[in-house]
Amino acid sequence: MSRLICHAETPPLAIERVEAQLIRLPGTGGSAGSLLARYRITGIDRLVLPPFTGRGRGDELWKHSCAELFLAPDTPGYREYNFAPTGRWAAYDFRDYRQPAGQYEPLELPEISVRRGDTMVVLDARLNPREITGFTRANLSMVLEEEGGHLSYWALVHPGARPDFHHPDSFLHEIEPA
Repeated sequence: MSRLICHAETPPLAIERVEAQLIRLPGTGGSAGSLLARYRITGIDRLVLPPFTGRGRGDELWKHSCAELFLAPDTPGYREYNFAPTGRWAAYDFRDYRQPAGQYEPLELPEISVRRGDTMVVLDARLNPREITGFTRANLSMVLEEEGGHLSYWALVHPGARPDFHHPDSFLHEIEPA
């Protein structure tokens, strides 16, 4: 797993560590396997995780605890996925840096699951392999809410003075080909 770094302007209250990884799951019958984005949070004493509300699209998920996955091809443009512990998700396409092309309608809904222990939470989001065709790089990131509405921003790297998961220099993770 890759360790995510908290942006210096948004230190956490109790969260100790955040890690994320992309796992290519095996396919069947020679077909490509799905992509699993796994996020692990350690030090959850003050973490706010709203209860499961059912699968489906949601708006402004980044205002609370939310895992984010950005996928980029070798050409301009990228896709953003948001995965909330509530089971809600969002997906958006962008023509270029912060230039929205609109909501993306996945061919198959992302599957989100959350496992919580005494000191750790693991959020998994599985995407159908057809959803990731043509993407070669990724940015794994999280917004985490702790008690009192305190937000911290976590990513592989923070290239700017402010948290910005869309920044092209943050797409560091290479996606394994199918």
